[in-house]
Amino acid sequence: MGTHVDAAALAASLRRLQDRPAGHGLQNSLQQVVDACVQLFSVTGSGLMVADAEGALRYAVATDGPSQELEEIQFEAGEGPCVSAFVADRLIETEDASQDDRWPRVAPRIEALKVRGMLGVPVHLSGIPVGSLDVYLDVPHKWDESERSALMRYAVIVEAMLEAAVAADRAGELAEQLHYALDYRVPIERGVGYLMARDGVDHAEAFNRLRRSARSSRRKIGVVAEELLKTGLLPEEN
Repeated sequence: MGTHVDAAALAASLRRLQDRPAGHGLQNSLQQVVDACVQLFSVTGSGLMVADAEGALRYAVATDGPSQELEEIQFEAGEGPCVSAFVADRLIETEDASQDDRWPRVAPRIEALKVRGMLGVPVHLSGIPVGSLDVYLDVPHKWDESERSALMRYAVIVEAMLEAAVAADRAGELAEQLHYALDYRVPIERGVGYLMARDGVDHAEAFNRLRRSARSSRRKIGVVAEELLKTGLLPEEN
């Protein structure tokens, strides 16, 4: 499991995804991507999460039940490898997610799912992070450079699919989520920066405070961020 990714196999897999028949729906195309990840990486599962209007990552597609549950656990807690990849906008890896003290709220639940080694990368739209693509193993695993590089190249395929769907305005609810992420990313990032400076917290904690405030007030995270920048306060602080 999780062995070195063969360059020829990676190239062939990417060509198959890029040459998929026209007319495939976005959901089916994304499902093909995560299914291909499992075969190429010889991993237990793979999944894709996309940010919603409250700034939380939500399950989009997954290869199996544990993959979907893994994404839902991270959505509820607001932390985990996939969330970190999205919030920090960089590749995140862990040899054993169930023992990683970076995500204390989800580690015990991840352990129950038999999820161990995880690798996640951010997915972008117009250069803005809108989600994350990940793979996992049911045993601890130290990821090598070929695996990191391969997953990053797969993320590029996902980005091309999302760009095409948004441009054609045919992705339904997912397209609305993506348009929102594009429209409000700047005030959200500014709001995160403001909370980091005001409260002396790191990027992840500032983002989660903004996200929790949006959820508790039942408002969109972009609107909460804009009001924070105007008033200096979150809704619950007024």
